[in-house]
Amino acid sequence: MIGTLRRTGLVAAAWLVMSVAAAGATPAAAEPLAAPDAHYSAADYTAGSWAAYTSARDTLAQRGADATARERLQQATDGLVMVRGLKDLVADYKTRAAGTYTGGSWPPFAEALAKADGVAADASATASDVAAAKTALVTAAGNLVAADEGTFQTITNDVFWNDTSGNPIYSQGGGVFKFGDTYYWYGVHYTGAELYRANPTRKYDGDVSFVSIPVYSSKDLVNWKFENNVATRSTSLANGATLGQAGWVGRLGVSYNENTGKYVLVVQVYLPSLGGDGNGVLFLRGDSPTDTFDYGYYQNQVVNSPTTGTGDQTVFTDDDGRDYLIFSNRSGRSRAFVAKLRESDSLRIEPAVQIGYNSAGREGNAMFKLDGKYYHAASDLHGWNASVAHVIESTSSNIQGTYTSEYTMAGTEMDYSHVTQTGFFVTVKGTKQTTAIFAGDRWADFAWNGIGYNQWMPVTKSGSRPQLSPVSQWQFNATTGEWRVGQNNNYILNPDFQADRVTVSTLTGWTNTGGSVTNVSPGANGSRFALQLGSGSAGVRQQITVPAGTYTLSAYAKTAGSVSGAQVSVTDAGGATRALNIPSSSGWTRRELAGVPLAAGTATVTVRTSSGTLTVDGLALVRTSGDTPPAGQRYEAESAPAVCQGTIDANWAGFSGAGFCNGDNAVGAYAQFTVNASAGGTAALGIRFANGAGGARAANLVVNGSTVATVSFESTGAWSTWATRTVNVPLNAGGNTIRFDPTTTSGLPNLDYLDIGAAV
Repeated sequence: MIGTLRRTGLVAAAWLVMSVAAAGATPAAAEPLAAPDAHYSAADYTAGSWAAYTSARDTLAQRGADATARERLQQATDGLVMVRGLKDLVADYKTRAAGTYTGGSWPPFAEALAKADGVAADASATASDVAAAKTALVTAAGNLVAADEGTFQTITNDVFWNDTSGNPIYSQGGGVFKFGDTYYWYGVHYTGAELYRANPTRKYDGDVSFVSIPVYSSKDLVNWKFENNVATRSTSLANGATLGQAGWVGRLGVSYNENTGKYVLVVQVYLPSLGGDGNGVLFLRGDSPTDTFDYGYYQNQVVNSPTTGTGDQTVFTDDDGRDYLIFSNRSGRSRAFVAKLRESDSLRIEPAVQIGYNSAGREGNAMFKLDGKYYHAASDLHGWNASVAHVIESTSSNIQGTYTSEYTMAGTEMDYSHVTQTGFFVTVKGTKQTTAIFAGDRWADFAWNGIGYNQWMPVTKSGSRPQLSPVSQWQFNATTGEWRVGQNNNYILNPDFQADRVTVSTLTGWTNTGGSVTNVSPGANGSRFALQLGSGSAGVRQQITVPAGTYTLSAYAKTAGSVSGAQVSVTDAGGATRALNIPSSSGWTRRELAGVPLAAGTATVTVRTSSGTLTVDGLALVRTSGDTPPAGQRYEAESAPAVCQGTIDANWAGFSGAGFCNGDNAVGAYAQFTVNASAGGTAALGIRFANGAGGARAANLVVNGSTVATVSFESTGAWSTWATRTVNVPLNAGGNTIRFDPTTTSGLPNLDYLDIGAAV
């Protein structure tokens, strides 16, 4: 327990000085004094407080075991005012440019930055001054509004993720937190994660040896830069312990405390030397989001929880800045709790309020907020395996008030949350919409249930309840908060048959149509599982919703015995069926059927065999043409220097920005966009349009004065129904003009915006 934040278990300069001065005295003559941590220096503190500290230190060295000198040094040590974090923030935020933000959001930020710069340089600044300046700067930075529409970045699941330097992202059981205008991702690096990434064809049972707690930063939630290991095995704790001695470290979150200006990391730990039975919550804190964190406190039990420690836990920050621990009781995990972190310093968990109960137990406790309502989500209690998401929602605006009974989040049933359990949520309040991101935890190195550790998917409201979209690839715009399905998304759910965790005769997401059905291990890529049908006539099917387009259907397959009628087929909403026939093959072979046209609506995927044994894995149904726009820069039709030979209207719902181009009904009544490319080459161009007329409208696509194609804009059925046409165009490095020139007197469809992908 640290009452006045005296630093324990660290190199203490004061103790070293005292020891020299007291040479020859009895060992009991004095106790060690706390001092600045070994990884801090004079530049990390205000000049005034450091001068007072060094003066007191030198006095003690001269006087030896002098009680008055010792007390003065203790006071000077406690009075040190750290500005390291504030200096780092000021240096970072000075790189922001006024032109990239709206005129309304920039002045408050510039004012806060100037004041923070002054406080950081003030030799006599107090700790309160520093905390206030830091909080004002972080708040103003968080309120910055981008002047542009941002860009869509692609999130691909079912792979191992790397940081911006190409190194593995090792971050499990953590969370993403936005401090200022930057997202920070904290998690735990275990040795088992390294082993599984190197060889995902086997289990590494319970290898949770702690390595470190890394932090990554990002502006777009897609590209992550490694910043620092905020804690390692050598991190010093109370009673002479180190974090490396813990039997368990995991499930963490970070709070920014506005009163102290400190960032507090709250993590589950098992370490008996810290007190009690060793099960508890450890608090570490740093002066910046990427600082090397130090010991703050250890809490063995939360009041109102029936057990010591916690079950799975996350940290949730509400709109008002208050921070809460979301957790279950450790033993049994039947009770869901919300407990506030102490507002004064975030170094204590206040008495918990129980908001839910399930006798079967729940894990992966996490919370998000949409439309003013709190949603607590958790998974089944069965050891890091995949699960549906169980949700309870608040019935009022009080986070610690009453909640509904439990229900299953829609979209998590057919592949068990894309073969994950609830990890944490990130809520992005964009300029156009608010989107919650379900960050699923795939503990593959322990459960052997799929490639990749982190599976992120969007959550939107379907009626009054949230719904998960279990996409394998999607595009997200962190500025606007908008998302869309990615170009390489696999529309088949549980395509690798890994959601069930154990051998079953009815696979999650699939309906048996007859015969012998099971899942066998290993699958085509060496990890488990695969679907096996036979021997004899057998089959399964799955119904999914797809947009209109042309698709490629593929699968890995092998056979045994006398096989006939083995195939994978897809039937669209119009009843048209396309079949991928599977010939005999004793080893895994990839089979593919390209050019499959599908109508929008419900499609049925069927796997069957008439005789013999058919084993299938890695099913995929990927759209190869349609209206999926590219990820990249967006250009609105109503924003200069775009030209619309017609009017900018806003009378049909569903458009982006402030309006759309309603061109004149005439040949040559064009719309033109000016776009920039960082390099020359071919770029994907996505044109969002609405055509409520009965027939298609054609236009010449003119790039830099040359006609490169004719684009046909088919009817979308209504002027409020929008679609996207994707074409490839040649671009020069720098500025380019893209013109749509109608070829008939009907003119153009209504044009909303262009999305331009990177030229290659």
